This record gives sequence, C-alpha cells and structure tokens, in this order.
Amino acid sequence: MSQPSVIIATASYDFTIRFWEAQSASCYRAINYPAVPQRELDEGRNPQNVNKLEISPDKRHLAAACNPYIRLFDINSHHGHVRTFVAHTSNVTAVGFHADGNSMYSGSDDGTVRIWDLRAPNRPEVYERNCLKAYHLDGSVTPINTVVLHPNQIELISGDQDGIIRVWDTRMNSCTIELVPEPDTAIRSLSVMRDGSMLAAANDGGTCYIWNIVRGSQVITEFEPIHKLQAHNRHILKCVLSPDNKYLATASSDKTVKIWNVDSFTLDKVLTGHQRWVWDCAFSVDAKFILTASSDMTARLWSMEEGNELRVYRGHNKAIVCCALNDV
Repeated sequence: MSQPSVIIATASYDFTIRFWEAQSASCYRAINYPAVPQRELDEGRNPQNVNKLEISPDKRHLAAACNPYIRLFDINSHHGHVRTFVAHTSNVTAVGFHADGNSMYSGSDDGTVRIWDLRAPNRPEVYERNCLKAYHLDGSVTPINTVVLHPNQIELISGDQDGIIRVWDTRMNSCTIELVPEPDTAIRSLSVMRDGSMLAAANDGGTCYIWNIVRGSQVITEFEPIHKLQAHNRHILKCVLSPDNKYLATASSDKTVKIWNVDSFTLDKVLTGHQRWVWDCAFSVDAKFILTASSDMTARLWSMEEGNELRVYRGHNKAIVCCALNDV
C-alpha cells in the first residue's frame, strides 16, 4: 500500500478507525478493533473504545489509546494490528511518541504515566516488559486525563481529574513540579508550544491557563503565569497550540472550536458547523488548516485563514471521539 503524503485518521464509538483521503474526503481504509475477550466484557472493560490517536513521526504506525490497552497499527499494511501494550489497569486516556520513534508515552485512569519501548520483541510473553518506566505518586490513583511530552524529550507533563498538573523528569524518574491552577476542576487537555516556551492547560470549567516555561540546563524550573482565558462557558475538551506558535485552538462541548491569537489572547475566529460536542482537533504542520472531530459523526477540515469548512469526512455511524493528522 502506497503511503499518502497527508494522513488523516479518526476513531469512533462504532468500533472502527478510518483513514481518509484529504482532498476527496473519501475513506480508503477502515480497521475494525481486535475482538474483545468475553472475560474482559465480564470485568466491565471495553478495549474497543479508542480515546486518543497518534501517528508516529515516521508515519508508519498509528497508536490507539484503548481500555486498558494501547493498540499499535501499521498504517501501510492491510494486516493492520501490529501489537498490544499491556500494563495499564484502566482506561488509557493519552498516548504519544518520542521524536526518535523508539519509545511511546501514555497516561491512564489508573493514575499512572508510562513510557514504552517500541523496539522490544513483539511476543505476548514480553508485553509487560515493553513498559520501561511508570510514574505516579505513592497512594494516588487520581485519573490522568492528558499527557504531553516537552520538546526537550526529557519531561512529561500530565493533567489529572483533581486539577493538578505535574512535570515528570524521565532522567530523574521523579515528579519535579506541581501546579494547581484551579483546585478540583479537572485538567482536560495540555499543549506545549513547539519551541518549548509555553504551556496551555484547558479545564472542565471552560478556562484555559497559559504559562511561560522557564528552563535551566534543559529542564523546566518554573511556570510563569501569562493569561487566564475564559474561552468557553462549557467544557473544553481539547486545546492545541499551533505549530507556527501564533494560535491556540480550543474545542468544546458547546459545538464550536475557537481560535485565539497567542500574542494578545484575543479571539481570532470561531469555527461553527458541528452539531454536537467537538472532542478533538489537530493542526496541519504549516498551521494553515485544522482538523476537528465531533459526536455528530463527522470530522471536518477548516481553513485557518478564512475560518470556513473545506471538507467533511463522513462514514462513521457513531460519535467520532478523536482524530490524528500528519502532513509532514
């Protein structure tokens, strides 16, 4: 299978991951999730739910955060499923790749942040050993909602259900900073500016907090508050800083995506058209386009310059809860 230059993927409650041709908006491949063992259904688990999608830097693999596993798929093979990563004990809510493509990170409702070795042998008996490191505070089982990797490739930043942001130093294997912007208000999404200079955090109250990231000898030393943005009157489900460092996008349960100027944190435009919650969004590498995913069973591609809808990706028959875009 030839690899398209632009990879767009979506996952839905209809138990499929779909890949889309960017220009024609046609689905050229659908992956059905692996069968669910009856014992897992008996335990109340549903590994078929996908909470987050991430495309590897080399565009070869797609990682899907499920419950309680991470599934890895080969983007260019009809065989699809490559391997399963086992160690989390509850819903996996975050997944991403390190820049070298050799490792992967994740966060879960089980209260842990983990790092995985992608080079380990693909055999069932070593699945547990694929997990290189696990981070959590002793006695804490607070669900992790979001995890991002700082561009220094050393520190992971997590946001949890209690409203706490933590920095995990993967060299020191410890939590080095804790930040609580709004106690008892869940952090739903985090985004780090591509140059590593800024952090945005969105919560269930519709507020987005922004900090300057102060660093010393590579690692983060502190966060300097810049702005508190009341972006929506309902939940913010995703926030993303654009690759060109100019914009902040906030996707909400109010059915809109708002685009904010980073220099002044003024509203640039509102993307309207989705009929239900907007769960996820992703910028193109040049920040000229943004992809969105919604409970209205559609994903949409928008022009950042005009703020208008360019393509609608239809084919799922239930809510789309996450999307991924790689056009590098």
